[in-house]
Amino acid sequence: MTTASGSAAGTPSGMTSATAAVRRDQNFPPPTDPAKPSYVAWLLVAQLVFFIALLGPAIVGIGLKIQSLADAGVITENGVTGAAAVLGGVGALFATIANVVFGRLSDRTMSRWGRRRIWIVTGTVIMTVAFLIMAVAPNLLYATVGWALAQLGANMALAPFIATIADQVPKFQRGKITAALGIAQNVGILGGTYVAQAFAGQLVIMFVAPSILAIIVMVIFTVVLPDRRLPFAPPRATLREWAETFWVSPRKNPDYALAWWSRFLITFASFGFTTFRYFYLLKHVEVPKDDIPAVISTSVLIYTIALIAASYFAGWLSDRLGRRKVFVWSSTALFAIGTFALIFVHDISGFFILEALLGLAFGIYVGVDLALVVDVLPNPEDAGKDLGVFNIANALPQTFAPLVGGILVYVGDPTGNNYALWFSVCAVAAIVGALVIFPIKKVK
Repeated sequence: MTTASGSAAGTPSGMTSATAAVRRDQNFPPPTDPAKPSYVAWLLVAQLVFFIALLGPAIVGIGLKIQSLADAGVITENGVTGAAAVLGGVGALFATIANVVFGRLSDRTMSRWGRRRIWIVTGTVIMTVAFLIMAVAPNLLYATVGWALAQLGANMALAPFIATIADQVPKFQRGKITAALGIAQNVGILGGTYVAQAFAGQLVIMFVAPSILAIIVMVIFTVVLPDRRLPFAPPRATLREWAETFWVSPRKNPDYALAWWSRFLITFASFGFTTFRYFYLLKHVEVPKDDIPAVISTSVLIYTIALIAASYFAGWLSDRLGRRKVFVWSSTALFAIGTFALIFVHDISGFFILEALLGLAFGIYVGVDLALVVDVLPNPEDAGKDLGVFNIANALPQTFAPLVGGILVYVGDPTGNNYALWFSVCAVAAIVGALVIFPIKKVK
């Protein structure tokens, strides 16, 4: 992060900078009235269904696809962990780029249907087609292409979808609504794992059917969404300004930068575990291969129950107390403890206990963190762009964690089972993520 944030500089012909600023503020004032109930309801339903479609493949489907390629002799058994790292890393790179680019494009879109709608629906359609490619892929190359396109489409939809919170939700409601959104996401993850388990032997149905449902729900959401249309064309962005799409100045926006690093580090720790969960259970806990989908489904159920309870309470209490930081740093520290403890688990019962701890920690985190992020956005008019830059902190560690973990699990162990080293690194990352919350000044 090295240069100024905000949307493209310059003004339309015949308009001064001051006039343009006034016009922008008049057309898009910060929301002060409670968000419409229909918007909130379909926001949560859309989040739930979308994450069933996206995270079932991510959590279980990738492992099943790679294992199917290994069973077919396309890749070796010892190479499955490395294959997961490559596929996950490439997909996350596409997610990083797509989220920022389409976040900014949605800020500047002049469509008569509003700024956000067209990208939300188009991205979900692209994700669905990409999942079909991935499901029928005959080798790792085609599977990686499918996952990369799926991540591109998913983040084309997610960037403007999340930006609607800044558009529609006033500050006094954000804790409760973002907590509910986090619950919907994680219930969606749970649903995705059960779908993956039910259709483990039918990859086309597992990958594609939930995504078709996501298209239908996203269309309904965009109909309900009170998306506002830009009343005048934004100034043409220069090449430099488009490059700055990927940047928000930490010097000018230190609170935003610190929140960015906290999210990056806890996401690194989280994906450091979830990327390798299938193979961690197979090699470290020594769960039989055929039992792994059911173990993952049960563990995600436990995780989700703990997360829902913690997230709802944390979001409500954060709004009531007017405080965000204490919830974010304490939950991140607790997540670090749970991640480190995974090293010492060698049975399913212990694994389930730690999933409950991790769910509790991450529930507190998701119940408050997005509200904190929206509170420290540099410019509400550029919410799509700035939330897109912030989502780099979600997507980039999804690239690095699989690649770094794919190396470290082989250190001293040619079978790829050195999870003591890898989870120690993840735990340290989460602890640092907790510490960087303390200097934030804009929120309590």
